[in-house]
Amino acid sequence: MSKFAPLAIFVILAWFLFDGLGRDTKKLPSPLIGKPFPNLMVEDFKTSDGYPTYSLFKDQVSLVNIWASWCVTCRAEHQMLMDIAKTNLVQMVGVNYKDTRKEGQVFLNRLGDPYDKIIFDQSGKLGLELGVYATPETFVVDGQGIIRDKHIGQLTPSIWKNRFLPLIQQLKISAKTNTPG
Repeated sequence: MSKFAPLAIFVILAWFLFDGLGRDTKKLPSPLIGKPFPNLMVEDFKTSDGYPTYSLFKDQVSLVNIWASWCVTCRAEHQMLMDIAKTNLVQMVGVNYKDTRKEGQVFLNRLGDPYDKIIFDQSGKLGLELGVYATPETFVVDGQGIIRDKHIGQLTPSIWKNRFLPLIQQLKISAKTNTPG
């Protein structure tokens, strides 16, 4: 073995570590951007009725938020979701992820319910299809059911104002003029 092999291995490892330091883990690329929202039969959180996810997105832009009562960051972002819901700019869809209905309802009773519709995903099947990395995660879905953006972590006023809101406004304009978003 060459006497330079340990040095070469060290340089390669150092490069990988250095390269990883500059990456924002909140901006993990999603292979679902530009693809249809997974079409599954899901269960309504409040009524337990089943319905296909495609029925949620007909001709309306939606903000889909993956949340759970046990998620500390979900609590921290919840007021932001309540503020967005008050604007009536977008359909709010919640996905109660790997939770119990009872604990989820206690969470909503305490903090408020910003959602127009809530999917109960106790088994995590929809979350798996969406590639949920951690809660909370938030998706922007257009009126044809196409995922247009994804954010991992707490939705902040800055992310809403500078990233999601302009996209939602663009998608609404595109839908009115029947041009792709």
